[in-house]
Amino acid sequence: MADTVGTEGIKVIKAPRFRQLKKGETRKHIINVLVRNELGVLARIATLIAGKGYNIEGLSVGETHEKGVSRMTIEVIGDDIVIDQVVKQLRKLIDTLKVRDLTDIPHVERELVLVKVHTPTSRARDEILRIVEIFRGKVVDVSQETYTIEITGDEEKINAFVELLKPFGIKELARTGKIAMRREMFIEENVQE
Repeated sequence: MADTVGTEGIKVIKAPRFRQLKKGETRKHIINVLVRNELGVLARIATLIAGKGYNIEGLSVGETHEKGVSRMTIEVIGDDIVIDQVVKQLRKLIDTLKVRDLTDIPHVERELVLVKVHTPTSRARDEILRIVEIFRGKVVDVSQETYTIEITGDEEKINAFVELLKPFGIKELARTGKIAMRREMFIEENVQE
């Protein structure tokens, strides 16, 4: 995001410009859905997306601060036209409270990963600990031959971390789907008129 200062000292935060896609081009979409926490809601939403011929790349669901309300973050690869139809159909479902495609609006996204990596030598353990420190991860379990590491971040950070651990030998890996929220945009205005 770029900050600009107007002629009267007004600071405006502008959203970044996103490239326009040609008709029919596909890309990853992040859809945020607030739903009533009712039996079968997840199945109905997954069926609706699958019915359009798309695979859910990532899915994360959890309760919000409001009782009986859950937030779903869904990653789907598709073209803008069909994803727009999916969003409109999600809004029609009886248990959905709010649906937003976050793809083209400023948002924060995070993912959690647990990685179990081989630690055959003390030198390997030291190198792994340095990598964990650089990426602000945390060792959550230790055995004679493995470390289990927890790390959170965006997709690029997670992928870079996993690539650095591959030479040591990844024994097991578990990734959550992304969670995402829209960023709040503040516009400071000069109230003097």
